[in-house]
Amino acid sequence: MRILLLSTLLIVTLGTAGAQAQEAGDPAAGEQVFRKCQACHSLQADRRTVGPHLQDVIGRTAGSVEGYPYSVAMRRSGLVWSPDVLDKFLASPSHFLHGTKMIFTGLRDPKDRANVIAYLRATAEPQQTAAAPAPTPEEPATAEAVESTATAAPAPSAQPADAPEYAATVRYTLRSGIAEGRMVFIGFGGEIDGVVNPTLTAREGDTVQITLINGEGAEHDIVFPDQKIASQHVVGKGASTTISFRASAAGEFVYFCSLPGHREAGMQGKLTIAPPPPPEPPVAAGPDITVDPADVPPPITRTSPERIVVELETVELEGRLADGTTYQYWTFNRTVPGPMLRVRVGDTLEVRLKNDIDSAMIHSVDFHAATGPGGGAAHTQTDPGDTKVVEFKALAPGLYVYHCATPMVAHHIANGMYGLILVEPEGGLPPVDHEFYVMQGEIYTQGRFGDTGSQEFSVDKLLDEDAEYIVFNGAVDALTKQHPMQVKTGETVRVFFGVGGPNYTSSFHVIGEIFDKAYSFADVVSPPLTGVQTVSVPAGGATMVEFTVDVPGRYILVDHALSRLERGLVGFIVAEGPERPEIYKPHSTETAAGH
Repeated sequence: MRILLLSTLLIVTLGTAGAQAQEAGDPAAGEQVFRKCQACHSLQADRRTVGPHLQDVIGRTAGSVEGYPYSVAMRRSGLVWSPDVLDKFLASPSHFLHGTKMIFTGLRDPKDRANVIAYLRATAEPQQTAAAPAPTPEEPATAEAVESTATAAPAPSAQPADAPEYAATVRYTLRSGIAEGRMVFIGFGGEIDGVVNPTLTAREGDTVQITLINGEGAEHDIVFPDQKIASQHVVGKGASTTISFRASAAGEFVYFCSLPGHREAGMQGKLTIAPPPPPEPPVAAGPDITVDPADVPPPITRTSPERIVVELETVELEGRLADGTTYQYWTFNRTVPGPMLRVRVGDTLEVRLKNDIDSAMIHSVDFHAATGPGGGAAHTQTDPGDTKVVEFKALAPGLYVYHCATPMVAHHIANGMYGLILVEPEGGLPPVDHEFYVMQGEIYTQGRFGDTGSQEFSVDKLLDEDAEYIVFNGAVDALTKQHPMQVKTGETVRVFFGVGGPNYTSSFHVIGEIFDKAYSFADVVSPPLTGVQTVSVPAGGATMVEFTVDVPGRYILVDHALSRLERGLVGFIVAEGPERPEIYKPHSTETAAGH
């Protein structure tokens, strides 16, 4: 009872102190303002960004970060970044210091400036206090140890040196709350749902992602001291934050809320990291429906049009969506996407669409490359066991989507019924060393992302455009574990990329590469764009990009709407070859993520 009263008193006291701090600047509000700055400035000295780092910026001499190419005006200014000087600079950088390279126009609101300065001061304070050793799970912490540990916690925005990969392998969500008369963490979702201060488990080498949701309105955070990671504070009810770290060593560890008194009041749990398991064969979870991106028809060498017969069969089957998870796919030729087709401008295509006798649905095909009713769909609505035939002439060169167009069309597409057809121009395409076939699609399951077993389709999520899975080539890990693309340095790469959809536009990007050529909207006749970082591809659209891989390493395919990576949307191009220090030379051995 005394602990609960003490905790309540602490919450009230902290709330009063927070109100007083608001007048001089609120660090929590400043953290939100600082998000405008994060594109150019880091709070970590060892993290390179566009602008100089801001670690311990309060009291620092302007122009003093070693190795950063400051403007002459900044280097010669002699300014010391006191709170007052920072306030004047942030109000209008170019007016305060003529000749500065900073292009930001400034923070006009004095409260925004006060808040972000308070945040910069707050993030520096933990680094000025000697860290106390974290109590072990067996030793109850004293109030003094809790206070010391909380004060010495890492800055909220800091990530450990051993930063995680792009996609987490283990995810947990915790809510703050009250249970049995004490403050606690409560598991949310999955096996820990409703469990008070659940024991979190991972294996050595896992990338662990923790989401903390404020469940009752008091200020909280979550700290994993042995992993050297602390979350941002969540203040208002419903606010949330996410941290991630690599489980680099096996053992039993603790997590807790570092606000004064909260750990004593009950906000503490265990993290158990087990040794890595012995290698095992992949979990069998239904047949593989994915397409190897290297499965591209060869370039066309003939110089005159021909009649081409295209055989497509629509098959409904339970296939592997992820390890331990299956889904009822609807497919062309048993794969997602369907086979890539390659023809020449002027060719006549005879499309024979057969619907498998075991199908439950009518299916059809709409070729965006065709000129005629429904792109062929008007005359290929095919009952199970039947075959329909349609012909069209390929009139315009380009890279086009084809898909099923049987009502509800979005349902058929979301279940996997899409593919690409390349209509080559006269003379063909320039030769390259590698061609790859990649398509992006959405899957709307009744269960949540990561649930195991057979997943059913959700029409409500489809109509709300709320996909549980977003994938390349049909399934999670299709282009990472199953079919990573292999190249050698110095080789040229062409990616035929399309979006089946049915709803999302893709911002297609290869992390670590620049597209030497990008064929806008898959126009293969006009001169391509050059030096392109990201291309926008709408649902039902396509593009073609080319680049040369100069440096060995792993290059990551993403949609730069990067939240989608957490839904399975990632692919790898692995390049082997000699190092090229004249192009790229790391000055450390760390291999942290770059986006």
